Amino acid sequence: MTRVFSGVKPTGHLTLGNYLGAMRQWAAVDQHRSDALFCVVDLHALTVDHDPARVRRLSRQAASLLLAAGLDPGLCTVFVQSHVDEHARLSYVLECVATDGEMRRMIQYKEKAARERERGGSVRLSLLTYPVLMAADILAYGTDEVPVGHDQTQHVELARDLAVRFNQRYGHTFVVPRATSSAVAARVMNLLEPTSKMGKSDDVGPGIVYLLDEPDVARKKVMRAVTDSGREVVYDREERPGLANLLEILAACAGGDPAELAGKYDSYGALKKDTAEAVVEVLRPVQRRHQELCADPGYVEGVLREGAEKARGMARPTVDAAYRAIGLLPPGTATP
Repeated sequence: MTRVFSGVKPTGHLTLGNYLGAMRQWAAVDQHRSDALFCVVDLHALTVDHDPARVRRLSRQAASLLLAAGLDPGLCTVFVQSHVDEHARLSYVLECVATDGEMRRMIQYKEKAARERERGGSVRLSLLTYPVLMAADILAYGTDEVPVGHDQTQHVELARDLAVRFNQRYGHTFVVPRATSSAVAARVMNLLEPTSKMGKSDDVGPGIVYLLDEPDVARKKVMRAVTDSGREVVYDREERPGLANLLEILAACAGGDPAELAGKYDSYGALKKDTAEAVVEVLRPVQRRHQELCADPGYVEGVLREGAEKARGMARPTVDAAYRAIGLLPPGTATP
């Protein structure tokens, strides 16, 4: 079967954008059609200043929400990145294949480093090198497909480049992965800044709907969404990004085509009301299942423990092969 790998980073509470753009697709399609692994990539949360207790709390929450969204441990592998040593083992080997120039061209590094320089600060070395760890996440499992958003395709391209380079220099070791995107997955934008993605790192963002927002909170956020000048409800991503975002969210939650849905409304208020209710309804079963999982923490811990064991067994042969190929002495080998 096709091998699929993807993950979520516990740097903030998961959002409606995470669910509509990725998690729902993983549960509805990817875990059924492929040999799929879904990971809480907690090591990536250490690249910026962080509260250790908060990272642990968000990691547990992210794992529970992956299961609440419909991931079935009987169909896919759900685990936490730091529970599988092969990620870190392979990351260093791939750092010995990557170049400084490749790392410094990464868009996220350039943007975050520039912001820190403006404030007179600096970023952690791990922020520069974490794309190699992301490549290790992917390559350790012989991954064929990596479902990602547009902003992450550069990282998958790096994984491809490192796999090809390693294979050419040291012998065929890695599957060369490819980035995939679903035609039905939504790209949800910030409700107050509709030209920016609905990210999860800003925990107090009034334009962000979180998966665990109470229904009244989610409704208020949608009702306060930015709209555009003019009165006609039309779907135009370039000229009317606020309306387009609402129409796309409504289409993703309730079904339909955004352009066709626009023709059913003669006021912004009616569109916001229907979108708010659609959001509440799509979140309701996820929140209900999350409550059940929180009441049974032993189940989630068991899923993660078994998932890590399974993932470790899948990754270790490839990582051991990479160690041998690059010239490292296997443990227990007699020396002359």
